[in-house]
Amino acid sequence: MISNAPTPTLSCGPIGLRSIRLRDGNAWRTVRNRNRAWLTPWDATSPMGSVDVPPTFAAMARSLRAEARAGRTLPWVITYQDRLIGQLTVGGIAYGSLRSAHAGYWVDQQFAGHGIAPTAVALGADYCFFGLGLHRVEINLRPENAASRRVVEKLGFRYEGIRERYLHIDGAWRDHLTFAITSEEVPGGLLQRFLATKDSGTTASHTSQSMSPLSNLADNS
Repeated sequence: MISNAPTPTLSCGPIGLRSIRLRDGNAWRTVRNRNRAWLTPWDATSPMGSVDVPPTFAAMARSLRAEARAGRTLPWVITYQDRLIGQLTVGGIAYGSLRSAHAGYWVDQQFAGHGIAPTAVALGADYCFFGLGLHRVEINLRPENAASRRVVEKLGFRYEGIRERYLHIDGAWRDHLTFAITSEEVPGGLLQRFLATKDSGTTASHTSQSMSPLSNLADNS
């Protein structure tokens, strides 16, 4: 089964997810330009170098929306009080016996560390589980990316291992750490579990246990 339903709008208090739009261009460029130093080390690049010209915002948005119509991607922007402050893209959506997807995200540095990215990821994961009927969501991040690692730690994603030279990032093939969560682990929803652990001041158990061998690694996003 392939879902080609429109990318839904989701929210938790002032934090929201909505589909990326062509008219987001100015706001998106403003945030990206202001956060260039914060985001560039984690940006995907082409191994073809200057031969492969990076897409414009309009080309990126059209491509993401086309993938959404095909049921392969959920191209959300993250908003805070209706202001665009980042992106959450769920891609590689597969059904059949796999029923899985992967997620990537970034937020404006001035909004990092306040629970916004974990809330956005939890909203998106819950839609994948309960809206699309997926079984597994994975996140791959660079070992050096401390901010992104904190997101998966807060949400209790399981550490599954390292993928060597997995993606071309910031000009070279980079190792990535793989984290995942399945629907059985959050029967009441990932957002509900995150909010409960946030209120109690604890961290969801799976990640804190499985991450202990990696305590010397850093992270960011």
